[in-house]
Amino acid sequence: LGIVSVWFSWYALRPLRQALSLSDEFIKDILHDFNTPLSSLRLNGSLLKKELPENTKVGRIEQAVETILNLQGNLRSYIDDSPLQNETIDLKELLLKRSAFFSVNHPKIRFEHHLDPMKIYANADAIIRILDNLLSNAAKYNKKGGSVEVVLSAADKELIIKDTGRGIKHPHKIFQRFYKEHDRGLGIGLHIVKKLCDALHIPIDVDSHVGVGSIFTLKLDKIISAA
Repeated sequence: LGIVSVWFSWYALRPLRQALSLSDEFIKDILHDFNTPLSSLRLNGSLLKKELPENTKVGRIEQAVETILNLQGNLRSYIDDSPLQNETIDLKELLLKRSAFFSVNHPKIRFEHHLDPMKIYANADAIIRILDNLLSNAAKYNKKGGSVEVVLSAADKELIIKDTGRGIKHPHKIFQRFYKEHDRGLGIGLHIVKKLCDALHIPIDVDSHVGVGSIFTLKLDKIISAA
C-alpha cells in the first residue's frame, strides 16, 4: 500500500510539476526578451538627454526604465537558483548611488546617510536587489515629508535602514511569499530580500510599529572584505 500510495502521489503531481516547470521557462524567456527593448530605451534615453539636457520629461523616462529593470531583476531573483558569483563591492558608494536613484523618484522623502567606509565580498546583483527593495519600500510607504535614514556601521558590522512610514502590523509575516499589507505591490519583494540574504549568509531583522515606521537591520559580519 505504501509503494502504491507513493507511486500514485508521484503520478498525480506530475502534471503540476510540468506546469510549474513550463511557467518558469516561460517567465525566463519573457525576461530575456525584455532585454532588447529595454536596452534600446536606455540608449535612446541617453541620447535624448544629451540633446535636451533641460527637459525633465527625459529624466522621468529614464527613471521609469530603471524601475522596469528593477522589476525584471526581482522576477529573475525570484525564479533563479543558480550559484552566486561574488566580487568586492564598495558598499558605501553603492548605498549613495541607490539612494540617489530613489530620492529622484520620491522627491518629498528626505534621505539621510551616516555611512562608514566598508567593502564587502558578495554578489553585486543580489546586494543591489536587497538594497533596492528595502530603500524602495522605505520611500514608497513613507508619509509625506518623511525620511529614510541609512546607517552603515563599521564598528557594529551592520547596515540599518530606518523609515518614518506607515509601519507593519505583522512584522513576523513580511518575508512570506505573496504576503502584503497594502494594495500596492506583488508581495514578493521582501520574500526575495530574505531569500537573497539567506543565500549570502546575511541575518536580517525588522522592528516595526504602525504609524511610527520600520527599522531593518542587516548583519554583515560574514561578507565584510578583508581587502
